[in-house]
Amino acid sequence: MPNTHNQIPLTCFRKAVEAGEFLVTAEVAPPKGGNPQHMINMAATLKGRVHAVNITDGSRAVMRMSSLTASVILLQHGIEPICQVACRDRNKIGLQADLMGAHALGIRNILALTGDPVKVGDHPDAKGVFDVESTRLLQIIGKLNKGIDYNEKPLPDGATDLFAGAAVDPQCRSWSGLQSRFERKLKSGAQFFQSQLITDFERLDKFMTQIAAGSNKPILAGIFLLKSAKNARFINRAVPGVNIPEHIIDRLERAKEPLEEGMKIAAEQVVIARQLCQGVHMMAVKREDLISPILDMAGVKPVNNEIVAA
Repeated sequence: MPNTHNQIPLTCFRKAVEAGEFLVTAEVAPPKGGNPQHMINMAATLKGRVHAVNITDGSRAVMRMSSLTASVILLQHGIEPICQVACRDRNKIGLQADLMGAHALGIRNILALTGDPVKVGDHPDAKGVFDVESTRLLQIIGKLNKGIDYNEKPLPDGATDLFAGAAVDPQCRSWSGLQSRFERKLKSGAQFFQSQLITDFERLDKFMTQIAAGSNKPILAGIFLLKSAKNARFINRAVPGVNIPEHIIDRLERAKEPLEEGMKIAAEQVVIARQLCQGVHMMAVKREDLISPILDMAGVKPVNNEIVAA
């Protein structure tokens, strides 16, 4: 295991953003237990194929290993993480503590999220905190990067250097709501945006031309591997705001090998997204090993994502 102690990684992801490259990220869930080996194995399949790997923070309000801890484990294995930080479980003190800790441990990329409501998860009787929401969290990160805390008091032991991003949902039903949230996140310091699962690419095109145009910040379209028609119908029921079209579900239903068909669909979507925005965020729950083959099918070349120490 490489030793990252006293090494400050120069992030591949930030360099690629600043260079205007076509960006590829992928999502991996932390373990639900004390053994991180499956997460490590899945993330290892993404080396050389993505600029960074997102580590989720209690996605769908389901309890898993800390995203900060899991991100450090990936960094120790030479895999650059984007550490998701949700506001649901920590107050302002806890959030700032984790962000300073992330910096000290070599984590540089943060995705600021409000977090899913507790009632939808596996501990519905837990208390949600929501001391702040994602826009305010971006502002907190901006302050820490300037060497001050939430109350604008100086940090005597130094500023952070965190590269903050935010989520966006181009398929949001309220166009005015989508625009106002996007503009608030931009103003609050978001340097990149990763989208929810995209199925309506005309809507994505409209978002890119009418809202995101001129922002000069990369948008990464969310591409999801559908494993079967049953999987697609479950997502339609369980994931708010997602509407996988019937023609895609029919295509999966008719396929002799639904998983292979799902990979083809995902690859086709990557090709479409590449014409519209600056990147893709790949999601293949429990089959992250299939992301590289999907990228091959879409003609996306490998990336140089070797972590270099300063």
